[in-house]
Amino acid sequence: MNQADTAWMLVATALVFFMTMPGLALFYGGMVRARNVISIFMQCYAIACLMAILWYAFGYSIAYGETNGIWGGTDKMFLNGVGMNSLKGTIPEILFFAFQMTFAIITPVIVIGAFAERVKFEFVMMFSGLWMLLVYAPVAHWVWGGGFLGDDGIFGAVGVRDFAGGLVVHETAGIAALLIAIVIGPRIHRDHAPHNPGMVMIGAAMLWVGRLGFNGGSTFAADATAAMALSVTILAAAASSITWIFWETWKFGKFTPVGLVTGTLAGLAAITPASGYVGPTYALVIGVVAGILCQEAVYFLRDRLNVDDSLDVFAVHGVAGIFGSLMMAALGAASWPAQAGGILIIAAYTTVMSLILIFFCKGVVGIRVDTDIEIEGLDPRVHNTKGYDLDS
Repeated sequence: MNQADTAWMLVATALVFFMTMPGLALFYGGMVRARNVISIFMQCYAIACLMAILWYAFGYSIAYGETNGIWGGTDKMFLNGVGMNSLKGTIPEILFFAFQMTFAIITPVIVIGAFAERVKFEFVMMFSGLWMLLVYAPVAHWVWGGGFLGDDGIFGAVGVRDFAGGLVVHETAGIAALLIAIVIGPRIHRDHAPHNPGMVMIGAAMLWVGRLGFNGGSTFAADATAAMALSVTILAAAASSITWIFWETWKFGKFTPVGLVTGTLAGLAAITPASGYVGPTYALVIGVVAGILCQEAVYFLRDRLNVDDSLDVFAVHGVAGIFGSLMMAALGAASWPAQAGGILIIAAYTTVMSLILIFFCKGVVGIRVDTDIEIEGLDPRVHNTKGYDLDS
């Protein structure tokens, strides 16, 4: 065990968990109507709790067991064989488990942004749990856990490059989010402005800080690669933020705070797969393009296809993650066949399995709240509380 590596990974683990709670909860909470803010907080918090337990029981074994290249197996269920003295590289395996658990927590939380304000809490919990085990964990195994998409897999000695989750996290979450948004249909009140842009900005700032552990921690070492990953993460997000608001202003004549921080998230998602493989200049290029590409994806889905992805999960996370993964091949940091092939395989599996889970959960617990509940708001009707006194 290396104490410096262990100390850094303890910090990185806390930073990634900080991204979900409170970061993503505040970002999403500020985006919805005032009468739905508590429902978002509830979903984020409850999913985090459920994913932690499921990751301990089954998910870690599925993702990082060693049964075969497709399925990690059951040997590490309930952390069997993971003791105080077992190592993963130069850090305790229990710390590796905890770091990866934070990824398993935030990925299904990202998905809920697509169906905010209109979905049953029971569906959220059932779908998120099954999806993490049957989509996220297997894909993590394929790319990061010694599976068939990694090195010495189906693409030869150099497999799919995904440093911190452009495909494993952002592509899978984005596709699942898009599918649910299509199946469930638009919100009744879909054209409202974010009820609290300040809350959105605070949440985005927390996500940016947390992403330094997300990307920098994916080295699993306190070394120069971690320092580079951390640095390019800041630069790409900054470039995407500035590009987003100037592109927005060129089109609509307004600099908006929500646009600024949405650009931040697009840059973070785009640099995530490449953060350990590219330098500062390439990071700026990735960020600049992501700020325009993801913004145009938002307008295309919303205005051309009439898809109500409530908080633009696919356009920001899915498109950016895929774009960043392809940019590695374009910049010579990965192979085109591996990157393109990996994207297509993961997309196909995520689509099929997510649709199966959507309709299975819909059949068991239902998917959409009643119309009167959606109009009145989920906070008073589902959670028996209010985020604000709306009558004052």
